[in-house]
Amino acid sequence: MEPMSTQELHVVTGAFGFSGKYIAARLLAVGHRVRTLTNSRPETDPHQGQVEARPLDFDDDRGLVDALRGASVFYNTYWVRFNYRGSSFARALSNSRKLFDAARQAGVGRIVHISVTNPSEDSPFEYFRDKAVLERLLAESGLSHAILRPAVLFGPEGILINNIAWMLRRFPFFGVFGDGRYRLQPIHVDDLARLAVEQGRGKGNSIINAIGPETFSYRELVELIGRAIGKRRPIISISPLLGYQASRRLGRLVGDIPLTRDEIKGLMAGLLYVEDEPAGTSLLSEWLQQNAATLGLEYFSERARRCT
Repeated sequence: MEPMSTQELHVVTGAFGFSGKYIAARLLAVGHRVRTLTNSRPETDPHQGQVEARPLDFDDDRGLVDALRGASVFYNTYWVRFNYRGSSFARALSNSRKLFDAARQAGVGRIVHISVTNPSEDSPFEYFRDKAVLERLLAESGLSHAILRPAVLFGPEGILINNIAWMLRRFPFFGVFGDGRYRLQPIHVDDLARLAVEQGRGKGNSIINAIGPETFSYRELVELIGRAIGKRRPIISISPLLGYQASRRLGRLVGDIPLTRDEIKGLMAGLLYVEDEPAGTSLLSEWLQQNAATLGLEYFSERARRCT
C-alpha cells in the first residue's frame, strides 16, 4: 500500500487560463499538490499533467464540495468580464456564492479571492457593484481570507495591452475616450500570482490593492505601447459614445466584444487607479520592450477564451 502524500492540497479555479495558470505554477514550484476547477482543456497542458482537473460545474453542489475537500487554500479567480448570452454578472455572483458555500462545507482552511480595484455596492457599474457584494459575502462567510484587488493585468496572455498593440499595428490612428488622462496601474500576472501564494500562507483577513509600480494615463499607455512596437500613431480624442460604436464595429470584425459601454465609463471614472503603495515589482515599460516583437501580432478574443 502506497503511503499517503503529506503535500498540502491547494485548489485553483482556471489553472489552464490566465491568472489561475500562474498561481498554479507557483504552487507547484513550492511543492504543493494542485487541483483545478475548470471547464477548459487546452491542447497543450502548461503544467505537464501535474495539476489534477475537476469540473467547474455549478449545478453539482456535491461535486464542488468534494473537489474542495481537504484543501488548505482555495484560490478563486472565477468571474466574467461582461454579460453575454449564458454568461452574466448575476449568474457569476450566484456561482461564486456556491463556491464559497462549498469551500465552507468542505472545511477549506483559507480563501484567496481575486477581486478588482474600487469595488462598491453603490457603484453604477454592475461589474464593480457585484464584485463588492462578493467581497462582503466572503467576509460574512467566517472563512479566513485574503482579497486581492488588481486593476489591469499584463503578461503574455493579457488581453488589453495586446489588443491596443494589435490596433496600433493595423490602423493609422488611435482614439482615446475623452482627454485620455484617467489613470491605470498595470500589474504583471506573475506578480499577482506571487501575492496570491504569499497570502495563502497568511492567517488574518486582509485586502490588498494589487497594483503595479508604474502609473500611466490611458493616453500615456497607448503612446508607450506604440513606441515599444515601432508604431507611433496620432492619438485623437473621441467621445465615449463614438468610442463604444467603434468598439462594436471592431467587435463584428473580430467576433468579440472589445470593450463594453460600462468598461469605457469605468475607465474614464478612474476606477482602475487607487492611492496606495505598489504591490507588484515588474515594470510594464520594461516588459513591453522585451516582448515588442510579438505583441499585438494577433488579436486576443475574450469570447473565444471563454468558450474553450
